[in-house]
Amino acid sequence: MIMFVKYTLFILLVAFVIGAAYYSFASRRSADPVDRGLKKSFMNMLLGAMLLTLAMMSMFLYRGSTVGIIVEAAFLLIGIFNLFSGLRSFGHFSRLKMAAEDETSVTSAGSKR
Repeated sequence: MIMFVKYTLFILLVAFVIGAAYYSFASRRSADPVDRGLKKSFMNMLLGAMLLTLAMMSMFLYRGSTVGIIVEAAFLLIGIFNLFSGLRSFGHFSRLKMAAEDETSVTSAGSKR
């Protein structure tokens, strides 16, 4: 059972790293600031999930030394902060995008008259 958990955490870690790298490159190539913010916030959530996964992996792989516990706690705290920060940013930029889309639909409907 422990081996299943270790392999699952490793697969999740690889998926989070690949996703964060993809959204990092995508956010840098985006010209629209709102899309860039959305992609960076999603990347931030993936990095937070990666840090949480790293903390859980270290809990399962290594025995409880003082340094290991301090590193695990630091990864947990930073991961939770990144996850929360990414969720907050994602909400902010998604509301901006919806407002911009509503504004363009109202403007285009007004110009058709």
